[in-house]
Parts: sequence; structure tokens; C-alpha cells
Amino acid sequence: MVFVVIDGLDGSGKSTQARLIHKKAAEKGRTCILRAHPSDDSLFGRLARGCLLLDGRRAHASASLLYLLDVARSLLLYGWRRVDYLVFVRYLMGTAYLPEPLHVVAYLFFYRLVPRSSHMYFIDVSPGEAHRRIEAGRSRREMFESLEKLRRVRARALSLAARGAWTIIDGDQRWEAVHRRLAALIGL
Repeated sequence: MVFVVIDGLDGSGKSTQARLIHKKAAEKGRTCILRAHPSDDSLFGRLARGCLLLDGRRAHASASLLYLLDVARSLLLYGWRRVDYLVFVRYLMGTAYLPEPLHVVAYLFFYRLVPRSSHMYFIDVSPGEAHRRIEAGRSRREMFESLEKLRRVRARALSLAARGAWTIIDGDQRWEAVHRRLAALIGL
């Protein structure tokens, strides 16, 4: 099984790229499971998504905890299945949304605890481009989708990516270029 992790800021195109990888795998006759977090088929994921639409420390803490539980649930339910590709959208970089310095502690803890892969990709989009995409594509914004919060989370995420085996991909490019690069790196 090839375990693929696609992570990045909100608006980076990670879900789009994961769906394209899933489609390409299927077209080649490969089995593929796609898990996006927070997920819609889990109580933890639905509650986390609801908390992301709120403001305040309590909502922030609740969203973070529920997100981590949602990822753990996906690992338990899908990590052992025999498939050619298991694709996770949002995995370890969710810790970048935690307050400083907790984000580093949480990342290092989970980095040592959860399965890792040689296919961990961080789609790095500039905060301005991410904000533009969010504004154009969503009617409601989540708590981390202001330009200032995108800047802070990106800085944290890039510092975390430097600590692990992440491949950083320029997400400011057109989606087709990002997809070609990802597909080549994954071997699809």
C-alpha cells in the first residue's frame, strides 16, 4: 500500500488534488481509499467542522481535539485495509493550528506516534492566494481563514514541515501543474 498524505493551508487545493489522485488511481485499475479531515462520515469530523465556524478559545480547542480524534478514527478504520493507495487529506499539519508553542509539542508527539510515509506532501500556497481562493469559493469562512491567521498558520506549518519528511509543492501554480507533480511523485 502507498500511504499518501496531502496537507496544506485552507485554500491550497489539497482536497482537489486528493480527488484527482483518487480518480487517476481508479482509472489505472488501482484500489484507493480517500479520507479527508474533518470527515463528514464521523461524528468527530462533523462536530469539528461545526466548531470551525465559531470563534473563541473554546471553539478553537474543541475543533482541534475533535479533528485529532477524527484522524485517529480514520487510522483505526482504514489504516489496515489492503488497498493500493490510502490518501489522507489533513493529517499532521492540523497541529499548526494550535497555539504556540503547543503546535510544536503536539506535532512532535503525533509525528512519533502515527504512521508516516515517504509520500507526505505539503501544498504551500501563499496566504494571499489562499485567501483569494477562499473568498471566491465559499459562502462561510472558518475561524482560521482570515488573511492574518493564514499567515500565522503557514509560518507554523512550514516550520513543522522542516522537522519531518515532507515534500513541499508550490501551490500557487495552476492545479494542473500541481497534479502532474504529485502524480509523478506518487507514481501514478
